[in-house]
Amino acid sequence: MKRALICIILLLTTSALFAQFGDGQKDKNSSGTRSLVGFVTDKESNPIPQALVYLKNTKTQSVKTYISENDGSYRFHQLSPNIDYEVHAEKDGKRSDTRTLSSFDMRPQARINLKIDR
Repeated sequence: MKRALICIILLLTTSALFAQFGDGQKDKNSSGTRSLVGFVTDKESNPIPQALVYLKNTKTQSVKTYISENDGSYRFHQLSPNIDYEVHAEKDGKRSDTRTLSSFDMRPQARINLKIDR
């Protein structure tokens, strides 16, 4: 009887753990979307205002843009967690390296800072 009771308790505990954590594939973000934020700076880490930041959806090839704020910040919201995005910035004919926000990055708010050598 003791063994049966222990087995039942272990089974219930294990079931509760699987129900709580699921299969590990679900997005931790309950809204189902994520955001990308960051700063556009020069090589001395000074902010670059009014830089044009490009965000490309690698699945559809569609591009969104954002003009960086006076402090160099930019943001993109409502991004799909299941898609890779490429981001880069341009200002006065100069361009940052292209960086990737991977679909494997499960943070609800990812940060990618972009550097333009001027």
